[in-house]
This record gives sequence, structure tokens and C-alpha cells, in this order.
Amino acid sequence: MLIRNAEINFDQGVDVRITGERISAIESSLLPLPEEEVIDANGGALLPGLNDHHVHLYAFAAAQASVSCGPPQVRDAEALRERLRAAAATLSDGAWLRGIAYHESVAGEIDRDWLDAAVPNHPVRVQHRSGRLWILNSSALKTIGAEYDLSAPLERVDGRATGRLYDSDAWLRTRTSATRPALHQVSRLFASYGITGLTDTSHQNGPAEFSAFAEARSRGELLQALRVMGDARLDAVTDVAGVTRGEHKFHLHDHELPEFDALCADIRRSHSASRAVAFHSVTRTDLVFALAALREVGSIKGDRIEHGAVVPPELLNDICELGLTVATQPHFISERGDAYLRDVAAEDQPWLYRLRAFIDAGVPLAAGSDVPYGDANPWASMQAAVSRRSESGVVMAQNESLTPEQALALFLSPLDAPGAAPRKIIVGAIADLCLLTTPWRDARIDLSTVRVQRTWAAGRSIWKM
Repeated sequence: MLIRNAEINFDQGVDVRITGERISAIESSLLPLPEEEVIDANGGALLPGLNDHHVHLYAFAAAQASVSCGPPQVRDAEALRERLRAAAATLSDGAWLRGIAYHESVAGEIDRDWLDAAVPNHPVRVQHRSGRLWILNSSALKTIGAEYDLSAPLERVDGRATGRLYDSDAWLRTRTSATRPALHQVSRLFASYGITGLTDTSHQNGPAEFSAFAEARSRGELLQALRVMGDARLDAVTDVAGVTRGEHKFHLHDHELPEFDALCADIRRSHSASRAVAFHSVTRTDLVFALAALREVGSIKGDRIEHGAVVPPELLNDICELGLTVATQPHFISERGDAYLRDVAAEDQPWLYRLRAFIDAGVPLAAGSDVPYGDANPWASMQAAVSRRSESGVVMAQNESLTPEQALALFLSPLDAPGAAPRKIIVGAIADLCLLTTPWRDARIDLSTVRVQRTWAAGRSIWKM
């Protein structure tokens, strides 16, 4: 395949030949070979395929059939009631209604009674935007047999279940459908953004999930290369074509932290299996605890912090000293910034989702969408890294903003080395590529408007506009 009139390195016009899975030639002008497919890039920027370094694939796939229950789609209680009732009206008798992305700014701390008043005749479960909380109505509690089951991990007040279920996804899956959703739709959505690599960071992933991902990849349902984080059970898993074992993920919550010595033992066990660790860190307390454990055990190359939502200067120094990588979400400033300004302590607001400070300190920095808890569009995330602007227009910690080129680089590092040097289009490289509709000088003006006309993974077309 020959791609003509493409732009690489932001300003260099070239022709690029792909042979099999690799780039075989780059010249100012190449003649087509007999029967070779020729694609005219029309001056569009040809970039390495993007890598999204933080996703939750099966949750994202399930979200496609769910009702959005939070901002920006839903902003008040009446709008939520109307949306839930409209969705319920389309369902067959007894069918589940699944909501996602709820935030208490919409209708406060809702519970089973609130949901019963909105939708009394269908089992309903609504997930909080954080991913940590499900709220079930009475019909749902009855359907899963949890109303009077005192062993069920439900919140109860005076012995009565409120319908609120914290940090119990695995338990809930055993009571509802165990069928994994297909990945076809979300994989093609990623491809439309130019994404050729993903890291699934779900902390509960084990051998069964790893095998399911490998099967989806082998049958062509999953188009991207995938790195799979998960729990200690993955220590013994062997990589397969297109699916590799990732870090041991620890999902910390500052109100319920694990026993420190046990955590240190778990880190040592994974390190001894030549496996780095990753810590979910969205509060100052989470981060302090994770850094203390790594200081006690000792860090290895590849240990990383997920989100790094609040990183004050003294903790940034510790991250540097431990040689850690950070995988963050720049778009949370645009998507959630106004809520952060309202809810996050004033002393922590300057340290929210920092970017430039990490780069200036030499900390390897990468980005991921955190879908379904954030927008899947990496170009919107890049623009958020440049503008640092909330939905209402407030600029937050402008000193943390990046150039368009630095923002792009957050998605160009290898899956197994997030934050390392951006991959380049060079002869011999795997042909993971995305072709934009415009040259880079136009794309960089507003990255959120970027459109991808073609995407190739290992030389194979996986998206065409």
C-alpha cells in the first residue's frame, strides 16, 4: 500500500509505503508498484496510531446500552426522572434499565425510594460517575434476591436496604446477567479516533477476563492491541498475540484502605513476578498511602499512578524520587472542572490533574480516557490539556497547560512504556497509523475538531471515514 502526499513530523511532505505489517519506505516521491493500492492523503497529517492508556473496555461496552444520568446530558432531578421514564417506556416487561454517570449535583444522594418514584415497574440500577456506587430500586432488589439477604453488601439504615451498593461490581455481576457485552462497537469507535492501542485498567481483571479479551482479539471483534491490568491472578498469565499482561492494579479508596503490610506483601509478590504495579489515586490520601507502600517495598521500572488527581509539590517530589509514571485524564478538567471548583478543597485545586509540572520534573506522563467514566475522544482530551478550561469557561491552573504537540505526545508513547518518547513514523516501524483530514498546522488550532480519515493497525485498515 502506498500513501501519497502525506505530512509527517508536523511539516514534512512525503510518500509512505506499507508492506505487510511495517513501514517499508518513506521518500519525497515514490512510484506505485504494479497493482499496489494507492491512497492520496491530500496533505493530511499522518501520525502514529494513538494509544489510550486507561480504559475499562467491558464497562464501556455495557454503557452503550445504558442511559446517561449525569452532566452534561442531565443536570437536574426532573430531567433525570423524564429520561429514566422515557427509557423505561421502550422496555419489555421485566427488562432491566441501566443508568450510568450519575452525579449528586443532579438530584442529591438518591436511593431506592427516589428510583421507585421515578420507575416503579422495572428493575433499575444506576451507576455513580465514580464507578464505585450503584443505586438499585426496589424491583431490582427483588429481582436479584437481595432485599432480605443480610449477606448482600448493601447499605442499610435501621435494617432496611437503601438500594446503595458500594464497591461491589463483582458481587452484582453474580446476581445479574453474566454475559459479557460485545466489543465490536466500542473498538470501532476507538478506531474512528485513530486509536490502535488500549490499556484496560480494571482492577478486577483475572485470567477469565484476559482470555475473553484474547478471544475477542483473535476473532476480529477487538481491533486494537491491548494491555491488560488486573489483580494478582494475572501474575502467572502469559502474553498472547495482540494481548499482553499489564500491571497489578490496586484500587485505593481513602475511606477503606487495605492493611499496609498486606499491601506491601502484594507489591513484592508482583514485583517478583517481573510485574509492575499501578495505583488508582484520586485523593491526596490515596496518593500518600501508595507512595508510602512503594517507599517501603521499593519501586521498579513501570510502577505507575493512575489519575494523579491531586498531586501537591511535596508528593510530586516523591513521585520523582521513586521513578514512577503517571497516567492521567486532562479532559476531566473540561468535563468536571466546575464540580471540582465547587467540591474540592481550595488548597487542593491548584494541584488538580497536573500536566506541565510532571513534564518539567521529568516524570513520564501519559493520558487515557477512563471510559466509560470520561469521554472516549482523545482529541477532546488533548484540547483540554491545552486550554485547561472548564465547561463554564473557567481556566484552571493555566500554568499546567501543554502545547498541542505535548498534548499529542500523551497518546503516542508505547503501551508498555507510557510517558516514554513518542513513537515516530520511520522505516521498519509497525504500521499503526492514523491519517487526519488536515495538515498539523490546521489541526493544532483546535484539537477537539480533529477528524481522522483513515486508521491502520499493523498495516491493516481498521477505519475509513
